[in-house]
Amino acid sequence: MICVSIGTPDVERCHQILKNVEMAEIRLDRVPASVAEIVRIFSSHRRLVATCRPGGMEEGQRRDLLLQAIDSGAAYVDLELDAAVDFRRPVIKRARSRGCRVIISHHDFVRTPERSELGRLVRRCFRAGADIAKIACRVLTPRDRAALLGLLSGPGPVVVAGMGRAGRIVRIVAPLLGSPFTYASISDGEPTADGQVSADETRRILETLNNV
Repeated sequence: MICVSIGTPDVERCHQILKNVEMAEIRLDRVPASVAEIVRIFSSHRRLVATCRPGGMEEGQRRDLLLQAIDSGAAYVDLELDAAVDFRRPVIKRARSRGCRVIISHHDFVRTPERSELGRLVRRCFRAGADIAKIACRVLTPRDRAALLGLLSGPGPVVVAGMGRAGRIVRIVAPLLGSPFTYASISDGEPTADGQVSADETRRILETLNNV
């Protein structure tokens, strides 16, 4: 399954995109949505991920946006593995009460750790309350690709994402190897993460590979 990551500041365009996708991530740190707009967005589609990355707002505001998204019908909420327990706990509690699945994510923007370290990170994600673990790392070598894709053979659902140009193939083939979904951009010029491939291109390649 392809999850289109949406970070457009145009809320109306966000609604138009949602009419044509099976699954989407709403980057609330990039989509300037009011409470009313969050309700409208997350009640309009049954398979949305609520994500709000740190850095652009106060932690209390970030938590409140995620809680509002969950209350409005988010199917998934994404929380960082290194987020404070006091930040994660109320969001996970609300998610459990609303039937919203929890993604615990780890991002390494510099490198891909060794396979053993990646395995420990996945286990930490599940201990932190994940229904799905997400590991995203910068890929520099073929060995990095293999290390990330190797996580898909472990216990529990894991989403892997390669950052950087060398990581694009990880994003494309991961669903074929057991990843529940993969993240893609709206178009080539609108990635929300380094290494994202457009949804159309991802779909085209996956269809080709499935028919081999």
